Amino acid sequence: MAKKTFKIGECCAGGIITVEITGQKIVIINKEWDMSKGTQRGSNQSNAKELSRISVLATDNDVYRKMSNYLEDLSTHYYSETIIDWIKTKVELKSNFFW
Repeated sequence: MAKKTFKIGECCAGGIITVEITGQKIVIINKEWDMSKGTQRGSNQSNAKELSRISVLATDNDVYRKMSNYLEDLSTHYYSETIIDWIKTKVELKSNFFW
């Protein structure tokens, strides 16, 4: 299982996005920054309150669009692409383009 927490801060709703990848299943979790643990990026945010989540399969035809839409609703295009690029290093996404 691959897991990474992106502590984005004020450029993201809640401030934290955690990605968990198990096999072909990708779970993206939006969390609210826990100020009681500190305001620095190095603070332990493992018990931060969960605000929302999305679960997709890397084999879905529209996996990239689903993740991109969800992440861009939470943050900026830059952070959306940064997170998706990290996901691509861990699992192969199905790309099904019809031109």
